[in-house]
Amino acid sequence: MSFLIASGILCSAQAQTAAKARSADFIVAVVNSEPITNNEVQALKSRIQNDLPRGTKLPDDQSLAKQAIEQLIIEKAQLQVARENGIRVEDAEIELTVQNIARQNQLTQEQLYQRIGQEGLTISAFRAQLRTQLMINRLREREVENKARISDTDVEKEIQSRQLNNPTGTVAMDLNLAMILIAVPENSTPSEVAALQAKAQQISQQAKNGENFASLATKFSEAADKGANGGEMGLRSAERYPTLFVQGVQALNIGDVSNPLRSGAGFHILKVLEKKQSDLSGTTIVQTRARHILLRLSNDLTESAARNRLLSYKQRIQSGTDFAEMAKQFSQDGSAPAGGDLGWASPGQFVPEFEEVMAQLKPGQISEPLVSRFGMHLIQVMERREAPLTLREQREMVRGQLREKKMEELYTAWVQELRGRAYVELRDPPQ
Repeated sequence: MSFLIASGILCSAQAQTAAKARSADFIVAVVNSEPITNNEVQALKSRIQNDLPRGTKLPDDQSLAKQAIEQLIIEKAQLQVARENGIRVEDAEIELTVQNIARQNQLTQEQLYQRIGQEGLTISAFRAQLRTQLMINRLREREVENKARISDTDVEKEIQSRQLNNPTGTVAMDLNLAMILIAVPENSTPSEVAALQAKAQQISQQAKNGENFASLATKFSEAADKGANGGEMGLRSAERYPTLFVQGVQALNIGDVSNPLRSGAGFHILKVLEKKQSDLSGTTIVQTRARHILLRLSNDLTESAARNRLLSYKQRIQSGTDFAEMAKQFSQDGSAPAGGDLGWASPGQFVPEFEEVMAQLKPGQISEPLVSRFGMHLIQVMERREAPLTLREQREMVRGQLREKKMEELYTAWVQELRGRAYVELRDPPQ
């Protein structure tokens, strides 16, 4: 779950203040007996406006109000289903979310609440908005995300589709081709070239008709190796073959034979012996090597006490004490014997609240204490490097992309169905 769910909350605080200043409120619509008020519509209108990129032409007020009402209808309908299904958000989860929002805005929790108060939004109203968003997210996980399953077959089909649709076919593919070359000498006359082309076409057709390609290569090929090994060139990255060859076999399956392909050397007849995804895609990811000190929270060690203790550790480290020695002595984690060293990690390996902070640190830099589901951490990034995606990582990346796409499709369909089932009564237009 992303903690960016509250991105529009702070910027809508002023709209909440303006709404409160109204002498009276009234019902704009009813969703399954639950009202939508004019103040809610006005607040959401302001939030929508504030979320628009700078320089974007604002929609007219009527269109904006219509959009706000529709969003509120869908939100109310989802909340009602969430309550009916017994979905609850505990205060502890609200507290953890507030802490993460504060960290993302580079504020302490106290500073976050001060800013909210300065902009006219009460702490209780702010926490109520967070509770609403968390309930909807949990409902979405239950109704949509758990159904967005991607099979290994789906991943394979997507990878093959991307390879076939690539203009050169050179992405993440290994090829093993066999070749017969009918050489065209320099200064050949057009009639001589035509005769050689006809010969190449005849050999290609013989191979397509089932004659042994290796035997044909040994008999006819005029390549440097004279058709040794049946013309087989070996399994290699597609990037190491001439573009002409890659494009010529792009639409062919294993065992297929191409028509003659003309190059400066002559006419090439190719047979696809192997065609598979490369072990390395050529795409790189940034890996991080970090270490940490973890203090587990308990009745004897509160969050405040853990934070103060880690701040004292940080001060000692910055004064010259070795981080690894501090981790060995104080960290309550399995990495403590290794000085808190977590090894090289790829994106997504750690929990989001840990990884978001780690990603913002420069090598050598130490974080402020942060809370995760495991406790309170102090992180130091040791170094970073670029590493190629392995086959497994590439497959998982494709799987993740397919899952995101499927979730969006399922969520859109589910919301439309939910909206269609809801009883909606529109009353006085918003003002």
